[in-house]
Amino acid sequence: MKFELDVPFDLDFSLCCGQVFRWHKTDGWWVSVIEGKPLKIRQCRGMLEFEGASEAFVRQYFGLNDDLGVICQSVCKDQVIAKALSCFEGLRIVRQPPWECLIGFECATFKSIAAIEHMLTNICRKYGEKVCFDEMELYAFPSVEKLAVASENGLRECGLGYRAKYVQGTAKKILESGFDLETLKTVPYTEAKKALLEFPGVGAKVADCVLLFSLEKSEAFPVDVWVKRVMLKYYGNLLPQEAVKKMQSHDSLTNTEYELLNGFGRSYFGKYAGYAQEYLYHYERTQNQQ
Repeated sequence: MKFELDVPFDLDFSLCCGQVFRWHKTDGWWVSVIEGKPLKIRQCRGMLEFEGASEAFVRQYFGLNDDLGVICQSVCKDQVIAKALSCFEGLRIVRQPPWECLIGFECATFKSIAAIEHMLTNICRKYGEKVCFDEMELYAFPSVEKLAVASENGLRECGLGYRAKYVQGTAKKILESGFDLETLKTVPYTEAKKALLEFPGVGAKVADCVLLFSLEKSEAFPVDVWVKRVMLKYYGNLLPQEAVKKMQSHDSLTNTEYELLNGFGRSYFGKYAGYAQEYLYHYERTQNQQ
């Protein structure tokens, strides 16, 4: 199937900006398994060609229903974000399944994107269902039930290290309580974040990532070391100078510093702060790779 794009979109930018970890590119096609169903997709200029899903699903998953023009106009507060928006025109926030997103970002703490991808690949191969598609052997993301009964040692063998107990604990808590992550889409940002923070291993950054990348909370503003660098480098003059000096003295990020930068980002960029965060994050990472 295929359809002509009627909105700005860049598939590569959207899948390479650190918001998803289970897509891989082969022979020009991006391939993954979403909610147990294989999907492959490629972009040929203004056309999206895909197999394994409906046009409605593709539009929803890749955020094509978001009015990117309105969003960019809303967050374009200065020359820095303007440049990031220009460099990565068409980058969109993907709508991931909340369960997979939650576990993915629990595994992401203090790890490179390559390491996160490796961990999740191992988890899927060990605990997920095999899916054969277009002569490829793929794996679905394991269910709550599968990870709830997985042993901590088994998860550690997937490379999770100390994260294994958090993943196991989160799966058990969801299974035993019957909690539906999807319901968090219908409650305010602060209430949804508070609920996520109740899960083992979920801190403010993981919660904000899940809120932004799967629960449609566009005001969420995740902060990691890259975003901290962006904030200090380009927006330090707008922050309390004593706090800036303290943050410049170390590479890590304390809870107090997180709340300061998170609050500034949400206040400064407004209801689409999450989009601003992703553009700035990707801009800073790619600048440092050149």
